[in-house]
Amino acid sequence: MPATRPLPELVCPAGSLPALKAAVDNGADTVYLGLKNDTNARNFAGLNFDDRTAREGIHYAHQHGRKVLLAINTYAQGGDISRWHRAIDEGAALGVDAIILADIGLMKYARDRYPDLRLHMSVQSSATNYEAIKLAQEMFDIRRAVLPRVLTLDQVKQVIDHTDVEIEVFGFGSLCVMVEGRCLLSSYATGESPNSHGVCSPAKFVRWEHGQQALGARLNGILIDEYQQGEPAGYPTLCKGRFEVEGDTYYALEEPTSLNVMSMLPQIIDIGVAAIKVEGRQRSPAYVAQVTRTLRAALDAAAQESQRFAVKPAWTQALSKLAEGQQQTLGAYNRPWK
Repeated sequence: MPATRPLPELVCPAGSLPALKAAVDNGADTVYLGLKNDTNARNFAGLNFDDRTAREGIHYAHQHGRKVLLAINTYAQGGDISRWHRAIDEGAALGVDAIILADIGLMKYARDRYPDLRLHMSVQSSATNYEAIKLAQEMFDIRRAVLPRVLTLDQVKQVIDHTDVEIEVFGFGSLCVMVEGRCLLSSYATGESPNSHGVCSPAKFVRWEHGQQALGARLNGILIDEYQQGEPAGYPTLCKGRFEVEGDTYYALEEPTSLNVMSMLPQIIDIGVAAIKVEGRQRSPAYVAQVTRTLRAALDAAAQESQRFAVKPAWTQALSKLAEGQQQTLGAYNRPWK
């Protein structure tokens, strides 16, 4: 029996115009992008959109019947909030289908200035309960909320059951053990917030040291990991480093692994999730194409097959190659001890 619930939107990342086109061409319903400044949380060289590429990308997506979301998901800095206001103005002028916001002051500006502009609540708002989401709906007419990756599927269902705001959840990509986008550990080590400086472990602080026996990875002088010859070396982030703790060396905070919800797609559809999001605006167009193509096939199959749905080995293999540490997890969605 086909699922009776509407199929969730597949929301895919676009860190560049080629990535946007890759997402659209491989089955994304919606793409999300940011401008070339610190109003978005992936602000670093080589990424994001200026006016020309944004217009071209939005036209390409709309021409193919897809939606475009603009991420203005950092918190405006008190000294000068005009950049964030201008970004909202630009998004409205570009004709994006919605703007993703975390800062409630910016939500108010957008609602007051552009009452017909659709607003989504960013994961960086850290709204983990329906009361917070309903408050944002009442005050700022938020139409969708992106949930942090810390809730079980039952907890996601409880949120959905108690609000008519659309709920979006993450389906594939990196995990975060800190408050989304506001990692104090990375901020402490580098002096730069991931929220306002584009990424955990900014590249200018990363150093690789080639030793006789191992390759060392340092962040602002802090040794995060050592890789033996032939061992795959991941991009160094503090939360996914190996540290010596009471004589043992291991991943003390989190192992490098990627969220992958393919096996739970029928349940995700059944509880009424409105959209499934892929993390990765910093990733390559090839990455975006492969993940989008695979999840598109899996999502369509889950909608058609429902109780008979099974993850195909080819899908698992395709995403395993792209996962951090080539490991995949259901993350907080599945907590067997609860």
